[in-house]
Amino acid sequence: MVDKPILKKADFESDQAVRWCPGCGDYAILAQTQKIFPEITTEKEKVVFISGIGCSSRFPYYMNTYGFHTIHGRAPTVASGLKISNPDLSVWLVTGDGDGFSIGGNHLIHLLRRNIDLNVMLFNNRIYGLTKGQYSPTSEQGKVTYSTPMGSLDYPFNPTKLALGAKGAFVAKTIDRDLKHLQSMIKRSSEHKGTSFIEIYQNCNIFNDGAFSHVTEKKTKAQNQLFLSHGKPLVFGSEGEKGIVFRNFKPEVADVADVGIENIHVHDEEGEVAYHMALAQMTYPDFPVPLGVIRAVEGPSYDELINAQVAIAQDKKGKGALEDLIRGPSPWTVD
Repeated sequence: MVDKPILKKADFESDQAVRWCPGCGDYAILAQTQKIFPEITTEKEKVVFISGIGCSSRFPYYMNTYGFHTIHGRAPTVASGLKISNPDLSVWLVTGDGDGFSIGGNHLIHLLRRNIDLNVMLFNNRIYGLTKGQYSPTSEQGKVTYSTPMGSLDYPFNPTKLALGAKGAFVAKTIDRDLKHLQSMIKRSSEHKGTSFIEIYQNCNIFNDGAFSHVTEKKTKAQNQLFLSHGKPLVFGSEGEKGIVFRNFKPEVADVADVGIENIHVHDEEGEVAYHMALAQMTYPDFPVPLGVIRAVEGPSYDELINAQVAIAQDKKGKGALEDLIRGPSPWTVD
């Protein structure tokens, strides 16, 4: 057998001109995806990127792999069908907070519930960028936009909390500007068997610039970022001087010097979903923002289960024919 060639970042760069606004966070996400993919696979021909509609959804054009730019909110259905019909493919779904949580919200929650073995990268910029700045399902209350000139009245979705509520087995969060962390989350996502979901804070510098400045600005990020590591205490701050303790099942910020490091809660990405929900609920300014793998548990994937059913049916009745299925066993006519 001939060894597969060692791939490089350039092997995943397409010949298409990248057409995002200068300074958009999508550039960083694309570059880090291309950079880490040689560590993920040597079989580029088995990789497929699927998207819906939105700025993020141009992603398949820029990855030198197979790709499918589908319609608004429907990428999860196409990705699901593709993975079920061809389980050997590595399927990646790229979506945004509008495409994924507005028109595509129903499809996304059922994808997570079924645990189909594919990877979701959700770019969250808390705005509709492609259509020029309307508020989105993740925009904060009071957000002034072209479509909400007096401020949004909606309660926003919390993406990681929603993913956990839909029985997401792998749920993580990262930031477009933290390049190494972004790479590590993409790689961890690829290693998970089942649906993986990564929320990526992505800056839209044209219509919502600075939406995540509290976790990206040099002066404030150490106090507002909580990096999660399985089996390690939940500490943060420039010197690790702050930590998270749980009292009456609720998280609280504490000084490590006051409570002792032994009393700081230890992260368990395989633990109870109630704990993971509590992490997802932690939001700025009351808490630091949890970044990393919030939950990672193993379980049978839907595509494995359904293909096992198909194999059993074929053993009993043979493969059958599509024409017979369409015609059915009892045709009838109307005079």
